[in-house]
Amino acid sequence: MAATRRQALAGAAAIAALSAGPASGASAPRRVVSLAPCLDALLVALADRSQIAALSRWSRQAGGSTIVAAARALPFTYGGAEEIALLAPDLVISGVPTPQTLQRALPRLGIPLAMFKVVETVDESLRQIGEVARLIGHPQRGEALARRIASALAAAAPPVGARPVSALVFQRDGFASGPATLMDEMLGRTGFTNAARRYGMTASGNVPMERLLADPPDVLLVGESAGAVSWGERVLRHPALRGVRGRMRPVLFPAKLMYCGGPVLIATAAALAAARRAAAEASA
Repeated sequence: MAATRRQALAGAAAIAALSAGPASGASAPRRVVSLAPCLDALLVALADRSQIAALSRWSRQAGGSTIVAAARALPFTYGGAEEIALLAPDLVISGVPTPQTLQRALPRLGIPLAMFKVVETVDESLRQIGEVARLIGHPQRGEALARRIASALAAAAPPVGARPVSALVFQRDGFASGPATLMDEMLGRTGFTNAARRYGMTASGNVPMERLLADPPDVLLVGESAGAVSWGERVLRHPALRGVRGRMRPVLFPAKLMYCGGPVLIATAAALAAARRAAAEASA
């Protein structure tokens, strides 16, 4: 915990130093490297293509990335200090935690590093968009993206007086999204209640099959990927669930919409709203 706190404080200090004011003109970074998939998506949405020196390798993977086409047309990096130095960036953006070796190496090489934590609320995501946009010299693009997200969330909100629909979100690794997560907030904004809360969960974690059978949610949102069959998809095939099919609607939900804030929230909001409308129509 202490190490994580030190990394978070170091990241905050780096961001503060780099974002004291909006970068513009000659002061804006000309070559930016991103080392985290959620930041990759932000960089693609906000930066000039000529500014992107490399993205993380993860954004080329179809199962978990929302920017595969753009990522495959851009350079990528495995994130080693020597490899990054060869890319000659004037800014590296990374997630928290970032390996201590990299935190020590990049300053010695004269390469600024800004670290960003995983966002757990929509407001945190909007602030992160603004911070990244200012760092790379495009604050107006950050503001425009924030407005698009706000519009998408408004469009995905349930009708006034609509009955909340209970849902459980199974991520690819079998964890259910718990309270105080970004997916938990997105469920609430799109007309769902998170069944993890009534199960007594205080964080994301495994939900036993017995709990699903005894108290099924109205909707089971299962992370679907383009790769191997996920744990959640295997759960859907379990013969024990046949007895609750009339009370629980299984919905395959793209896993790549489950993890990031930023521009991904637009597609996530639309997909959740569609699932809620389908569930409401099925129960009418």
